[in-house]
Amino acid sequence: MIFGSPLLARLVSQFKRMPGIGEKSAQRLALHVLRSERSEVEDLARTLVEIKDQVGLCEVCANVAEGPHCTICGDTRRTDDSICVVEQPQDIYVVERTGAFHGRYQVLHGALSPLDGIGPQDLKLATLVQRVRTAGSREVIVATGSTVEGDATALYIGQLLGGLGVRVTRLARGLPVGGSLEYLDEATLGRAFEGRADV
Repeated sequence: MIFGSPLLARLVSQFKRMPGIGEKSAQRLALHVLRSERSEVEDLARTLVEIKDQVGLCEVCANVAEGPHCTICGDTRRTDDSICVVEQPQDIYVVERTGAFHGRYQVLHGALSPLDGIGPQDLKLATLVQRVRTAGSREVIVATGSTVEGDATALYIGQLLGGLGVRVTRLARGLPVGGSLEYLDEATLGRAFEGRADV
């Protein structure tokens, strides 16, 4: 029990369930909540509940959205000429920071991993195929991670879209092997976009 408080220990335990949060970070967050003004804590609690109630997945690209479409799919300045395929919604924000891509996205919500029981049916691939067929996209940029799973997913997408007359490219190998888009700087990712190659 931390500092003699079962409630504080429970809050630490809740924070530790979050990805990337260890014991010490969880303790710092819990103590921050304890020291914060009541109004700040109430605002945080309200926001957490509102997110669970109001945020879901975009019907078009599977990005996070408040309503049927995300802000990117609702942006009329973008077209379906090129679709960037990413593993997770947070990857979109990494790509957007580069300013290198102006098309639309498809979020897979994972990558192929037979050892973990994740097959093509577990990813948002059917939506991608349907979009390419109906929107007449000219290029699909596969921006999955430089991992075994990311490479397998890219290869599968290349085969899946092979007969649809769309160019399928993969980000250039400026990405570190085993790396995730989430941790890349904008310059590296921007250069990877410029040097993408056919799958």
